[in-house]
Amino acid sequence: MIKTAILTISDRGARGEREDKSGDAIKSGLKDIDAIVTTYDVIPDERELIVEKLRQLSMDCDLILTTGGTGVSPRDVTPEATKEVIEKELPGFAEVMRMESYKVTPFAIGSRAIAGIRDKTLIINLPGSPKAVSECLGFIIKVIPHTVKLIKGNVTDCADDIKKSEK
Repeated sequence: MIKTAILTISDRGARGEREDKSGDAIKSGLKDIDAIVTTYDVIPDERELIVEKLRQLSMDCDLILTTGGTGVSPRDVTPEATKEVIEKELPGFAEVMRMESYKVTPFAIGSRAIAGIRDKTLIINLPGSPKAVSECLGFIIKVIPHTVKLIKGNVTDCADDIKKSEK
């Protein structure tokens, strides 16, 4: 079971002015893997608050999925906060999300999402729109269980995990 935290980063969502459909999209996208959402929160686009939450959540979770704050507007600081927290970057996740998203929209070039590891926790930034969340999570979901296992020290044969993910 992958203990998962969903962290929605949205000023309007944190003020209760917008329903968090992106968090719901993440919950739906997790149905294909053995994950349980243990924590869900909506916070404003404040770098220090994001850093604090990521540090806190990484103490109890195997996976943290953020949504929002990955664009280029002045308040978009999720990647910077994530970089401050992670110890190892995993650029492949973001590269695949941008590459595959570009096939859907050229605006994917503007995404600054990153992914990485803090202690034994995988952290992945997802976009803010529900549609983009569903698409991006779909591009990477099959790799998440294998990556989490490796981070936790459960070294397995990649070929076996590929076969399991294809079922």
